[in-house]
Amino acid sequence: MICSPPDLEIRWRVPAGYRDVDILASLNQQLIRDEGHRNLMSLSELQDRMKGWLESEYEAALFSLPGTDSIAYALWAIYPEHIYLRQFFVTPEHRRLGVGRAAFQQLNEHIWPPGTRLRLEVLSENVRAMNFWRAVGLQNYALVLERDREATT
Repeated sequence: MICSPPDLEIRWRVPAGYRDVDILASLNQQLIRDEGHRNLMSLSELQDRMKGWLESEYEAALFSLPGTDSIAYALWAIYPEHIYLRQFFVTPEHRRLGVGRAAFQQLNEHIWPPGTRLRLEVLSENVRAMNFWRAVGLQNYALVLERDREATT
């Protein structure tokens, strides 16, 4: 099954706001586990963080297919020089069906200002995510390197 943009129901801004914090935080928790992020926040902490983001400059969208609950989400902030896409997640059972591409297309065509630079971060070990972002037209810009606190020189 390939999903096309008209098949994707989009909720964003006010609907994907305070009343959706529980589902947004739950999807964020899945994202953290799925990508192997070292964030150890509890669901309650993720809910509080999500509330804080939505009270500041961040906006969110929840995506669903007819007859489904939310199967994807995006969280971003729009700055004068670029859009920062902080989080983008599609549930594992809905991947490789066109959902991510359709959600990204909806954001580009209906929500984000046209022609605005987009920035996002991908963990270096998350090859699936890197492949997805390259497939929808993004390219490498910078590489951030770090040393773990316990590591010695």
